[in-house]
Amino acid sequence: MPTLSQPLLDVQHVSKSFGALKVTDDVSLTLRAGQALGIIGPNGAGKTTLFNLISGNLQPQPGGRIGFDGQDITASAPQARCAAGIGRTYQVPHPFGRMSVFENVLVGATFGTGRHERDANEVARQILQRTGLAHQADKLAGALPLLDRKRLELARALATEPRLLLLDEIAGGLTEHEVAELIEVIRSIRAEGVSIIWIEHIVHALMAVVDELVVLDFGRIVMRGEPAEVMASAEVQAIYMGLEVAA
Repeated sequence: MPTLSQPLLDVQHVSKSFGALKVTDDVSLTLRAGQALGIIGPNGAGKTTLFNLISGNLQPQPGGRIGFDGQDITASAPQARCAAGIGRTYQVPHPFGRMSVFENVLVGATFGTGRHERDANEVARQILQRTGLAHQADKLAGALPLLDRKRLELARALATEPRLLLLDEIAGGLTEHEVAELIEVIRSIRAEGVSIIWIEHIVHALMAVVDELVVLDFGRIVMRGEPAEVMASAEVQAIYMGLEVAA
């Protein structure tokens, strides 16, 4: 486990380009154990690419480094990072559509942690209860409405027992009532000591959960701080909200 002075996640000078397009540009950030961090920014700012770098779906360019729990994981495969304690959701849920809701979560509980079948079954049942999907356990995942697909995306990530949970616009497309329900679930996850980094366009949802906000623009961090202070910034309003600021 990380010491009090050692961050759980340590991202240093990470960049990623696709051809001539630099999507992530010299990003450095740290996250303490138990902390919740929100990331905002306009479309194309590099938010999901940053998640892909942290989770191992992409590799940073030479010179960048990613540490987790004191270990250098820069070259580690996604499955190794999952086993180490990094779980994530995806902006567009892609469950195993022809498998049941329970089976989808069981895959994470089994292969994400190496549990024996009996233990994995019990964990899957508990997570379905926690995420409000217990009554849909036998339903085909491909038949779920959007809210329940989002819940399943979260349940599958939780089944891997993450210490760091990456949430990629998990509230997108939901009604206000559904967002409120989701906030309570995420709060309960954080209360158990799970660290969270949450990308979201629904800013009030982030404000209800996170300690700090990071603003990304053109692949670079332009501001990090207490949520209310960040959102009051004229620079952030101009970049993120498209507002003109008087000189």
